[in-house]
Amino acid sequence: MITKIDRKETRQKRHLKVRNKISGTAERPRLCVYRSNQNIYVQVVDDVAGATLVSASTLDKEVKTKRANKEAAKEVGTLVAKRALDKNIKEVVFDRGGYIYHGVVKEIAEAAREGGLVF
Repeated sequence: MITKIDRKETRQKRHLKVRNKISGTAERPRLCVYRSNQNIYVQVVDDVAGATLVSASTLDKEVKTKRANKEAAKEVGTLVAKRALDKNIKEVVFDRGGYIYHGVVKEIAEAAREGGLVF
């Protein structure tokens, strides 16, 4: 019998492989991306302290587009870059969360780079 591939489980396996190689520190925190069908969430995390330093999502009031599309990804990327620079965070490690670097994830990364983050 042919079984259906669980896409969420395969994404989580890819994410664990990435997380074994990437870790955020106080000097260079981790910029992690999570996207659902409705929203996009981005956090800047210090894994050593176990704390979220900065976060942004499509649920924030500053973001005008309330969907998980490329336009919203650009807004969320620039917003998280602005908030990170306000807290003197300039260099980050990009964690794509097991997603393919394409579409929404790529737009977030490019917008964060244009906003001033280095990775």
